[in-house]
Amino acid sequence: MTSTLYRVRESFSDAQGVLTRAREILRELAEWSSIPSPRLEPVATAEQYRYALATFDTARIYGNQEEPGVAPCLDDFRRRTVVTLDNEKPNSWFAGYVRLRTELGDLWPLPKRLTITLDSTPPFGDPDSEPNPDCTDEELDEMVSALGPLSLGASWDCRWRGLPDFKDCGVQVCLNSIWTQQTTEPSPGEFGVWISLGPRVAWTTAGENWRRDCGLPLGEPQSGW
Repeated sequence: MTSTLYRVRESFSDAQGVLTRAREILRELAEWSSIPSPRLEPVATAEQYRYALATFDTARIYGNQEEPGVAPCLDDFRRRTVVTLDNEKPNSWFAGYVRLRTELGDLWPLPKRLTITLDSTPPFGDPDSEPNPDCTDEELDEMVSALGPLSLGASWDCRWRGLPDFKDCGVQVCLNSIWTQQTTEPSPGEFGVWISLGPRVAWTTAGENWRRDCGLPLGEPQSGW
């Protein structure tokens, strides 16, 4: 079973504002909360690529050559001598690094199963390891300050004051993206906060009372993570 998300129906003009609001909600309504877990989404639009090009030197590339359009696009990266694969002769799945160059901009939008991501690039992650699922508040602030038009989500587990169970309860933010059908989709310039209630309390009388009394303008329920 998944949690249930309720969007906080408030307007936010920038990523820092939504981050500040998420922290305020946790301070006001939660008995305790975890450290944040960030998730940087792939470079999905030409605008995001132009920003990445101006700000970063390299990015990670992942994909499956058996998916439609992926193998020809990977061959194009290779012809332009900008890609270094972890395994130079992969079977179907591959991973590596791409040197960001102006001439690559005409490749966007990429095939759906070909991923270019900065999640292993400081401040979003360590280039010598897998992205860290957790970070400090200071590290998250650094990510947001470098975000530009990139899409990033972050979540906190918490125990809501007054609820008998905290499993899958928390707060989630979507920056330059929105939550739809258990996934985030790029939505430049859109920022939001979602409240999460776990399946043990979401549809109980205690959960309904908490939503009524929390003081937040909450939207319709959505299937959560």
